[in-house]
Amino acid sequence: MISVLLIGMGKFGRTLGEQLIEMGSDVMIVDKNEELINKLAPRYTNALIADCMSIDNLETMDIPSFDACVVAIGEDFQASLEITSNLKDCGAKKVISRATTEIQRKFLLRVGADEVIYPDADIAEKLAVRLNSDNVINYIDLDADYAIFELAVPKKWLKKTLIEVNPRGKYGMNILTIKNSGKIIYTLSADYVFQEGDQLLIFGNTDQILAFTNKQK
Repeated sequence: MISVLLIGMGKFGRTLGEQLIEMGSDVMIVDKNEELINKLAPRYTNALIADCMSIDNLETMDIPSFDACVVAIGEDFQASLEITSNLKDCGAKKVISRATTEIQRKFLLRVGADEVIYPDADIAEKLAVRLNSDNVINYIDLDADYAIFELAVPKKWLKKTLIEVNPRGKYGMNILTIKNSGKIIYTLSADYVFQEGDQLLIFGNTDQILAFTNKQK
């Protein structure tokens, strides 16, 4: 379990907060909107009505005690910038800030953000990938070159064994696990036979996997 300070409870902040709670994280939420915080407070470990642009307010929150601080503000970039800087000044271990443009990303990194996210861009990119391949169910970027993909089993693999298909040798893809009808196969043997309904969790080079999936259309 990790402890997270979540600043800004707009739509993105609320969605992130719900996901963190479901994963068992210890989450403290902060927002200037008293009505919103009072409504959300019962769901969280702690909730505070505060203006985080004030470093005095942040210093009362024991910032170094959190594993990560997320600045989820999207509408007020000046506030996001100042809060990011203030969090680092208060000794934050890790600051993740939200941006909507490349220029914003550069400024946030410059004032101390350890990571900058683009929620809208990430959603658009994932949708574009799914639209371009019927096989892609979901994927997670690990860095600029590698990702984990969840794929529907290609039709040409059906009734063939893992060793016959040879995904690593032929396509540079490592199958981490396979799920079918709610059951997960954690250990794959070379003689595993691919079946209708298989969902494959695959790790590999993003461009290689996308090139492979696009050929399956």
